[in-house]
Amino acid sequence: MGDPNLLEVLAEEGKIAHKDIDYSFQMSEQSLSSRETSFLINEETMPAKRYNLFLRRRLMFQRNQQSKDSIFFRDGIRQIDFVLSYVDDIKKDSELKAERRKEFEKNLRKTGLELEIEDKRDSEDGRTYFVKIHAPWEVLVTYAEVLGIKMPIKESDIPRPKHTPISYVLGPVRLPQNVKYPHPEYFTAQFSRHRQELFLIEDQATFFPSSSRNRIVYYILSRCPFGIEDGKKRFGIERLLTSNTYSSAYPLHDGQYWKPSEPPNPANERYILRKNWARFSYFYKEQPLDLIKNYYGEKIGIYFVFLGYYTEMLFFAAIVGLACFIYGLLSMEHNACSIEICDPEIGGQMIMCPLCDQVCDYWRLNSTCLASKFSHLFDNESTVFFAIFMGIWVTLFLEFWKQRQARLEYEWDLVDFEEEQQQLQLRPEFEAMCKHRKLNAVTKEMEPYMPLYTRIPWYFFSGATVTLWMSLVVTSMVAVIVYRLSVFATFASFMESDASLKQVKSFLTPQIATSLTGSCLNFIVILILNFFYERISAWITKMEIPRTYQEYESSLTLKMFLFQFVNFYSACFYVAFFKGKFVGYPGRYTYLFNEWRGEECDPGGCLIELTTQLTIIMTGKQIFGNVKEAIYPLALNWWRRRKARTNSEKLYSRWEQDHDLESFGPLGLFYEYLETVIQFGFVTLFVASFPLAPLLALINNIVEIRVDAWKLTTQYRRTVASKAHSIGVWQDILYGMAVLSVATNAFIVAFTSDIIPRLVYYYAYSTNATQPMRGYVNNSLSVFLIADFPNHTAPSETRDFITCRYRDYRHPPDDENKYFHNMQFWHVLAAKMTFIIVMEHVVFLVKFLLAWMIPDVPKDVVERIKREKLMTIKILHDFELNKLKENLGINSDELAKHVMIEENKAQLAKSTI
Repeated sequence: MGDPNLLEVLAEEGKIAHKDIDYSFQMSEQSLSSRETSFLINEETMPAKRYNLFLRRRLMFQRNQQSKDSIFFRDGIRQIDFVLSYVDDIKKDSELKAERRKEFEKNLRKTGLELEIEDKRDSEDGRTYFVKIHAPWEVLVTYAEVLGIKMPIKESDIPRPKHTPISYVLGPVRLPQNVKYPHPEYFTAQFSRHRQELFLIEDQATFFPSSSRNRIVYYILSRCPFGIEDGKKRFGIERLLTSNTYSSAYPLHDGQYWKPSEPPNPANERYILRKNWARFSYFYKEQPLDLIKNYYGEKIGIYFVFLGYYTEMLFFAAIVGLACFIYGLLSMEHNACSIEICDPEIGGQMIMCPLCDQVCDYWRLNSTCLASKFSHLFDNESTVFFAIFMGIWVTLFLEFWKQRQARLEYEWDLVDFEEEQQQLQLRPEFEAMCKHRKLNAVTKEMEPYMPLYTRIPWYFFSGATVTLWMSLVVTSMVAVIVYRLSVFATFASFMESDASLKQVKSFLTPQIATSLTGSCLNFIVILILNFFYERISAWITKMEIPRTYQEYESSLTLKMFLFQFVNFYSACFYVAFFKGKFVGYPGRYTYLFNEWRGEECDPGGCLIELTTQLTIIMTGKQIFGNVKEAIYPLALNWWRRRKARTNSEKLYSRWEQDHDLESFGPLGLFYEYLETVIQFGFVTLFVASFPLAPLLALINNIVEIRVDAWKLTTQYRRTVASKAHSIGVWQDILYGMAVLSVATNAFIVAFTSDIIPRLVYYYAYSTNATQPMRGYVNNSLSVFLIADFPNHTAPSETRDFITCRYRDYRHPPDDENKYFHNMQFWHVLAAKMTFIIVMEHVVFLVKFLLAWMIPDVPKDVVERIKREKLMTIKILHDFELNKLKENLGINSDELAKHVMIEENKAQLAKSTI
């Protein structure tokens, strides 16, 4: 409102009655563009009219100053449900784009939507037009019925779950009740405009939440035509955005995130979310899941439910993993193998064969003393226990997630969502490209249809592209292996010749130096390949023209996951299952491309190198991902504000503020899921080699939840609300990885770890009753006669050694079967295979028992669903009965007949439940 004193002065001087002032104020609330203002200035020449114009402009100016945060049309009544923006294009397509916009907006008005356009002269940058869209009541009720949106019909009489004794212990992590449960629970039914009096409609303006309103408007926008081009009907806001006809389309945030909204604006849920969710100081608090769902929609809400649940379950795995690490740390100094390796009289007297040809020299075993101690941190008796524990943990995780998801479906009214909605919604792009029609066997309606033969070429092209890029990943991994092989000799000779590195050699051996640099190089290659493939896979999936959004996401998910699985895990699989397994023995080594000798493991085993590889890739990915997610939108938004006339967000309108934010995009949530699933793979597939992986993942996820919340609330435009009843295809991927993780961890313990050879020695070959592991190191190293070295592999300098040692179980040179595997090798191999079979069967048996014992849907949820169905049927029955009484009037016989029919229906429904 304007200043009252100013109004009185102007009214006195201009001889304006109060009714004229009211009229002027009403006019200021109407559309007054710059052109209209200039026209009035030219036309109204009389003093009183000039005063009147001045008053109107002054009032409009003051209103604008006070309502820059408004989410309403100029009348202050109609809420803005969606905003389109565009810039005048002076290029050759400007007329075509203008015609498209004109036709599109005309068709939007025909659907019943109301539009209000902000002239570019009133925008902050002076070049952007804004089209504000409002969905009136009739449009909302029509499309709410089309989309099958469920709305409240009665407040639920089912009490919320009661607090258990442990809930009071967890009091500090709880949110206030009004934040955790912002609205009461209701019995709901699919909205019907012919049954409006059945629903709890107190105020038409607030009956549909803003998330449902923007979902309805987007549904209309995505199907609204804008003309016929090249003989085809063109429609959909996505096509207009792709062609730059419009620069953006987005629903508005409901206010500022740093302060609550002032009346008449509704309660600012964005501010509540920022205060109670998107704060790093609240990292220990639970999430306001219902509020997230209400504001962003069920699809984003269920992602945060999953991420929060996954983080909670990681807490238990992290505790056990940390305990195993502490056990390794405490027993490190008492490890018999490390003691023998570090002993100058044992390890110091063992001359090891060169690790590369010609350049590398002989070396003493005690030079790897520190490396053997580090290896014991992750390669000890607790490794077997932790591998079995994680196999059971992942089963519990997935089974309890089923229950959590079932409970969520009930609480968020998603029990029948898929059948009602998802399968029936076609992508606008699919509808636009289809020339054929086919009868739908379910709906009995003609719908767009694309024959298989038109898609087959794209399927072949898609498969070839994915295969090519996965081959590129394998090629890059081979290149990194070649790098490791080629620089190992350089590291070895450099460290041997440089006297200043004598101290460093105690903890940085050539193997560790090569492993560290190779892992870092591999991580850089992973990021580069991932950057390019993300864009290529999205383009290919779009060209396949999937029928529904679900098919689109499933196709893209398969491509991206296959690639990233190979990209992120191939190096870990190589170290775990191939490195050091096929190197041969001195005199008969295997060579890569007949040039580079195969990599050998450290005398303590390859597990420490797998741990190094896993730590660098996992930690690097998590740090890079969080920094990118936080810095990237922040920098882009800063730059947009920088280009505006003023740099302060507080000075321009609500739609302009949101326009300058980054768009979350249709694939934003997809990449969040992908990141979480890849992390899940690190936590489960190779966890036997790195018990601290769950702890690293837990710390990352605690940060990730708040980073995602912060960027969604403050740095991104509000997303269009969409529904989802589960995490979709990601659940199948998690199940597949859970099964695979049992096998990978069993193989890591058997073939990468040194546990099984030590156990075989302990029980079958040890001769020391008081110290059974004494002599294990000597037993695990075979003997090679230096004279048997071929000339091209022996070190250039001659030594006075007669023999050298190498890691294997082979006959000595004085045996008739010299250098052939001895009986202990076969005993160890048999023990490894036995362990794999036993561990897999034990873990799978426990998995199946747990899956059988834990129901997919909790008993109390089943009862609540039955209760709600029964109450919904009863409420509908009573409603129809009352309408029937009104329609039938005094015809009592007919009334009794219909009453009996309806009651029988209700009784039948009750008995089936």
